[in-house]
Amino acid sequence: MAVTDGRRRAAPTGWRRTLAVAALATTAAGCGVPLDNGPTALPRRGVPFGLLTPGTPTTSTSSQPPPVAVSVQVFLLAPGGHVAAVSRDVPVPAPLAAVLGALVDGPTNTEAAAGLSTAIPAQTQVISATVTGGTATVDLGGTFGQLVGPAQIDAVAQIVFTATALPGVTGVAFELSGQPVDVPTASGADVSTADRAQFASMAP
Repeated sequence: MAVTDGRRRAAPTGWRRTLAVAALATTAAGCGVPLDNGPTALPRRGVPFGLLTPGTPTTSTSSQPPPVAVSVQVFLLAPGGHVAAVSRDVPVPAPLAAVLGALVDGPTNTEAAAGLSTAIPAQTQVISATVTGGTATVDLGGTFGQLVGPAQIDAVAQIVFTATALPGVTGVAFELSGQPVDVPTASGADVSTADRAQFASMAP
């Protein structure tokens, strides 16, 4: 007959671990969680909706076609008092205002290094430019009206040669902020409408 001292003897450590694992397995089985020995592939019906066909990543694409440009001629000043044609790209259909805007931008660094310059102030504004019956009416603002003397003649010549390089333009009438003005020609005479013949001495 075994002699006890009234206390229960503690189960060995190995037994405690075995009992804990068994209890955990019983609890998991009672909750309906399957136990696998390793990773397994889920059937398609067990995959949450939307994970089988991930959404297409959204990207911002522009449906706008790239701008189309056309090459035009603008006239700068060359050494010796003549004008010289250089090329500029402006958006189609190359309105006169856009062409004159490219002229106001002046020479590039390469052109300036080659000796080309401009008499048109960089602060000149092309307010509007329209063509009617072969005559371009150019309305200018900014500091263009401050030009005097030879600089004024050179600037007018640049605009006249540039405008008349476009098809259908034979002469140029000038306005300053909407007010018609006469401009000097190469001979010094003032005219209301200028053409290339009046600047023949400055032709390329």
